[in-house]
Amino acid sequence: MHAITRDEVVTALKGCVDPEIGINIVDLGLIHWIGIDDKNNIILRLTMTSPMCPVTSVILADIELRLEHISDVGEVNIDLVWEPAWTAEMITEEVRLGMQV
Repeated sequence: MHAITRDEVVTALKGCVDPEIGINIVDLGLIHWIGIDDKNNIILRLTMTSPMCPVTSVILADIELRLEHISDVGEVNIDLVWEPAWTAEMITEEVRLGMQV
C-alpha cells in the first residue's frame, strides 16, 4: 500500500467542476483543508459558494467518487462547513485573471 499524498487528492479534486460555474472546486476556492491519516483515510473540509447552492449534492457525490478511485484509499470523510464563508476572492488568481474581460 502506498501512502496517499496531498497532490494525489488535489489532482482528483481538480476533476470535480461546479456545473453552474464551470470551474473546478480547487481553483474555485471551495477546499478549506485536506487531511490524510496513516491508514489513507481522507478527511476533506470544504464549503460551497452558497448555503443554498442547488448542486451541492452533485458536487459532494462527485468528490466522493473521485477520491474513492485513488489507489489504496481508505475511508473518505467530507465535512461541509460554512465558516469562513466563500467569497469570489477565494478563486485562484490564475482563474480570476482569465475571467476578466
